[in-house]
Amino acid sequence: MKINERAPYENGANPKQEQLGKFTTDNNGEFLTTDQGLKINDDQNSLKINDRGPTLLEDFILREKITHFDHERIPERVVHARGSGAHGVFELYKAMGKYTKAKFLNDTSIKTPVFVRFSTVAGFRGSTDLPRDIRGFAVKFYTQEGNYDLVGNNTPVFFIQDATKFPDLIHAVKPEPHNEIPQAASAHDTFWDFISLMPEAMHNIMWLMSDRAIPRSLRMMEGFGIHTFRFINDEGKSHFVKFHWKPLQGVMSLTWDESQRISGKDPDFHRRDLWEAIEEGHYPEWELGVQIVPEEDEHKYDFDLLDATKIIPEEMVPVEIIGKMTLNRNPDNFFAETEQVAFHPGHLVPGIDFTNDPLLQGRLFSYTDTQITRLGGPNFHEIPINKSVPEVTNHQRDGMHRMQINKGKAAYNPNSIGGGCPFQAMISEGGFASYEERIDGAKIRQRSKSFFDHFSQPALFYQSMSDHEKRHIQNAFSFELGKVKIVPIRQRMVNTLLEVNEELANIVADKLGLKAQRLPQPMTDSIPADGSLAHHHSFKNKLPLDSAPSLSMATKTADNIRARRIALLTADGVEDEAFTKVKKQLHDLDAMVMVIAPHHGFVKTASGDEYPVDETFLTGASVVFDAVYIPGGDSLKILSKDAEAVHFVAEAFKHCKPVGGTQESKDFIKMALKGIKLPAAGVSVTGDLQDFVNDLLQHRFWERELMPQVPA
Repeated sequence: MKINERAPYENGANPKQEQLGKFTTDNNGEFLTTDQGLKINDDQNSLKINDRGPTLLEDFILREKITHFDHERIPERVVHARGSGAHGVFELYKAMGKYTKAKFLNDTSIKTPVFVRFSTVAGFRGSTDLPRDIRGFAVKFYTQEGNYDLVGNNTPVFFIQDATKFPDLIHAVKPEPHNEIPQAASAHDTFWDFISLMPEAMHNIMWLMSDRAIPRSLRMMEGFGIHTFRFINDEGKSHFVKFHWKPLQGVMSLTWDESQRISGKDPDFHRRDLWEAIEEGHYPEWELGVQIVPEEDEHKYDFDLLDATKIIPEEMVPVEIIGKMTLNRNPDNFFAETEQVAFHPGHLVPGIDFTNDPLLQGRLFSYTDTQITRLGGPNFHEIPINKSVPEVTNHQRDGMHRMQINKGKAAYNPNSIGGGCPFQAMISEGGFASYEERIDGAKIRQRSKSFFDHFSQPALFYQSMSDHEKRHIQNAFSFELGKVKIVPIRQRMVNTLLEVNEELANIVADKLGLKAQRLPQPMTDSIPADGSLAHHHSFKNKLPLDSAPSLSMATKTADNIRARRIALLTADGVEDEAFTKVKKQLHDLDAMVMVIAPHHGFVKTASGDEYPVDETFLTGASVVFDAVYIPGGDSLKILSKDAEAVHFVAEAFKHCKPVGGTQESKDFIKMALKGIKLPAAGVSVTGDLQDFVNDLLQHRFWERELMPQVPA
């Protein structure tokens, strides 16, 4: 696939792309005009009296230009402000009519257009891509029946159970109000004060402290709908459903040290990675999976299906793969598409409906409210990226930024003047009808006791981790709580960790100079001001699983190296065959190979051939690559005298990445690793490229963390 080549849409043109095309402009070859279409003769000078005189108020061209500029910025999202987006298609593998009447989940002959926005949660729009944070994963399906938005995250659970606590959560995690520090970080007093008093947050905290919170790439993370939704079939029968996105490029992470270094080297790392992969034809792919539970089985589990802080372990209800999403086109304009796209969990199609999840119910209000504020009024659905493919026909009128021009007198229903149009649709004609559920009870402000098990699933998560993942969680808690200045908050969190895992609590406590203490359960319904009742209304069930392998990332690497970023370290005099062969073979495996050299321009091989240099050691860094390979030749003499080249290799090794080269490069690698004995895990210097590829398939060699650390 050539750069900028658009992927074909089978069975005719992509209907959403055709629609967007009507609004897309290309100014190449055109004259400069005002917003009213007037051709501009001079855009370099404002209208003045003489060449040094005052500017005239009558310069309407200047006023229009400056006024537009002054109003270009819109309010950023309160959360998920920092984002990246891409277009694509969803293909259904098999019809799901047994469970849902949604048309896009029943016709395998069509491709449904989608737009996906990935995002961090806590940081402002200008923050780094690389904080320890939850990532948003929102998908807009442009279906035949209207837009369907699957709004989720890269974790399957949330911090809170009831939407009324959402403002408190965000106020706590945002920069502290007295000095607006720290940016895009949870490692501060207010966040952990809140968390230490909210034991229901412990499950999502375990995910946040795991490697899931620092993904290697947006292309290499799972997505989850979080909530339990309903599927409704043609007979009106309901099934509970949870949605999963499974990346075909594997589930991979960065190390915490890498993420901090990348934030300095390239804070747009995730955004750039997604953009470049699509531009080069390495289209990211995810399979859509569902966990389906019959409605009659709602109460058979030791957890509540309506509790957004709980998962259904895949070992208990397997994920059924039903389709694939491919992102194959970057936006033409970031603001018009990625920034203005408006998602909402209430954008449904017939066959998909809500449950009584109290977090989901509150979100249904919040999303509409915030879109009205951000996008200037209730007509945000008319912005091209948000328009549904079916034409909108209703009696909503007027308001800011109205674009649709409605004819006729009748803007009400029922009417006779307009012949009764537009008509209500019967269910058999595709009309949406909410699921009929009998509800009878008193109005109360309390939660079901089935929501009070706050610790069994966090414990299951930790128990399911590999050894290196456990180490990373221990280190993450120690780092985050080490940034907390108020010692009693640290102590509360350490005490709470005892309810999850004693080993974890004691290791973190030791690093913080504390002793974990299990507090007695409270006997009162009032929480004292000192917050000592952190386990108020909490208990811990015994789950039928001791561990759930599906929760670990250790077995989720891909069986290919598509779009892996490989640094090819070179200098003048590099051996021709080793250089050209490895470059071609890795490229043939769809890896993204970049030539790194001491200088820009071209690098000369031993025979005098020249190849363009992609990055130098000044502008490139090992932290933005997945692996490094060093061909042989006289280039090794130059590299061995270049401290940046030596550091490049040592840093890659420190971060447990594959390091490869020819037999001739062995001495240079040994020098760079300063005393590490070869052979070592993930270091291949046989000259056999397949050995290097096998290391790439493993992605990381975490056992190196237990070795003496090289200075890098």
